[in-house]
Order: sequence, then structure tokens, then C-alpha cells
Amino acid sequence: MEGHISQHPPAAVTLPWRAVDGEPVTASLLFHRDQGRPVNRNDFNRCTWRPALAAADVPFGRTSGMHALRHFYASVLLDAGESVKALSEYLGHHDPGFTLRTYTHLMPSSEKRTREAVNRAFADGPGTDDGPTTAPEG
Repeated sequence: MEGHISQHPPAAVTLPWRAVDGEPVTASLLFHRDQGRPVNRNDFNRCTWRPALAAADVPFGRTSGMHALRHFYASVLLDAGESVKALSEYLGHHDPGFTLRTYTHLMPSSEKRTREAVNRAFADGPGTDDGPTTAPEG
């Protein structure tokens, strides 16, 4: 990765990231067009994404579009335990409630998390010598 970055350094781009008429913010973009301009999603879809799908014999459609890649990104982070608030920021949503409503079906079930937590707690046996069998008789 470092070799790629040294050959193709990130470009500083200043845009109103949060809202079209919002406060401009400068970000360092690893992927950019010529002269450090930001990637235009329409150009990227037409010139890069769709040709890559065609070369891989993947039919273009809703399930293979860039928006599906965004949903994949969200599902990977949620499955790894990332918070909805952090994911909301990463996706550029203004309201974590919107993120939760949109992606709640991708979140691991509480039953799965509960089983895994209990399994981890008992995996190596009791960590201390306390508990009901070690209480002093009284």
C-alpha cells in the first residue's frame, strides 16, 4: 500500500462535505481524478465500474451497482460490531436514526451476540476463585 501511495499520493480536496451549501472542509482523497479533482460517481460508473462488471461477466443491475457496494460496506462494519453512530458518519448520513432504519436488517441478531458472549465467558473456565461455592459458611 505504501508503494502505491508514494506513486499516487492523496490529493487535498476542499468541498462542502456535509451539505451542498455547507461549510467547506478539506479532506485528503486517496482516489481522485487528474489534477487531484474528486471522483465523479457518474464518470466512475460509466468509465470504470460498468466496464469492470462486463469484463468479469457480471450482469449490471441493482444487485451489482455501486449502491450495492455501499450496502456491503455497511454490512461488513455492522457485522464487525461498529456502532450505528460511527457508520452514520462514515456514510455521510446526518441522522444515525436513518442509518439504523436503513441497515437494521443487516445487524447481527442479539441472540447470536448473546450466545457468543456467554461462550466467551465460559471458554476458559472461571477466571477467579469466587462464586457461590467459595463463599464462607456462616
